Amino acid sequence: MAAPGLTSPAMTTRELIQWAGQHSVALLLAFIAPPVLAWLAGQTHGKEQGKLAPWKYLYSVLVYLVCVPGMFAGVITAYTLFFSGENLLDANLLVYFLPIVSMVATLVLIRKNVSFDDVPGFDRLSGLMVMVGCSFGIALAIQKTRIFVFFGGSIEKLFLLAAGVFALLKWGSYMLFRRRDEPKEEPPKFPGA
Repeated sequence: MAAPGLTSPAMTTRELIQWAGQHSVALLLAFIAPPVLAWLAGQTHGKEQGKLAPWKYLYSVLVYLVCVPGMFAGVITAYTLFFSGENLLDANLLVYFLPIVSMVATLVLIRKNVSFDDVPGFDRLSGLMVMVGCSFGIALAIQKTRIFVFFGGSIEKLFLLAAGVFALLKWGSYMLFRRRDEPKEEPPKFPGA
């Protein structure tokens, strides 16, 4: 059953963004709640208690609640800015930027209370974030270079770019799809870092 105000059960991303923009109060409450809950949880449990149950599970839920829409909003915002060339001054700030701000604020507050290593599932989510970021970077590079990189860019830069993206994608996919009994793998190190 479609939500009230929706004309068809299959909506496009543009329709979803417009629909979300029409429900600004609900959107505001939904994205203010996670940082507030993270702050309240930090005030409730004592120091070094955030890594214990039930707090670590609450933090895990909060991380997923903000990171999934935050990543989606980040991709939509970057797409709007770099690919479609639309003016972000005309965009609904609550739809485009509030999820990103909520994600950053919630992660900062959670990090003050507990190490991300102690939050169940955070390593998988960080792997997904890396894969989404790399995929967007690849798409942007292809779109901006218009395949002229083979004719105008240096081959060394192309190989360095390909090696860096490959290392990040490999690490991101390992972190996303590893089994629980497999050890965590450190992110790749870049020269000069």
